[in-house]
Amino acid sequence: MASLGLVMMTAFTAAQVFVRYVLNDSIVWSEPVSIVLMAWFIFLGAAVGIREGNHLSFDVLLIFVPDKVKTVFFTLSDLVVIGFGAGMVWYGGELMNSGWHIKIPTLGLPRAIDYMPLVVGGFLVVLFSLERLARRAAGLPTARFGETEIEE
Repeated sequence: MASLGLVMMTAFTAAQVFVRYVLNDSIVWSEPVSIVLMAWFIFLGAAVGIREGNHLSFDVLLIFVPDKVKTVFFTLSDLVVIGFGAGMVWYGGELMNSGWHIKIPTLGLPRAIDYMPLVVGGFLVVLFSLERLARRAAGLPTARFGETEIEE
């Protein structure tokens, strides 16, 4: 889904450049639609990165600590990510609620759609981080940044 948004944004932007510089005209909706699409693929892609363990991590200390301590650090990391995702939902929801009465001029749609990806992405970040915590609590493996596959 996120990759489809990237392809569509690229196509709309390319069409806008062609129409503007070759036909000396403009597609008025291409920029706001591209911005909304970009927000969707960024936040959906970030949530998928959390689920697959591709988010960045600072692992220098993990080289020196025993496996039990690593598990505690992984859990703390997931708890921080849950807090961040919850903040995305909360504050994104406030932004979304404040934008329902404002219209995007070229689209005629509420400005709230600009903030929907933040709320949905934040919800997915929380959900996928809770999944990671549940898997770890059940003794199941979770992927970490830089690993090519999960060992069972």
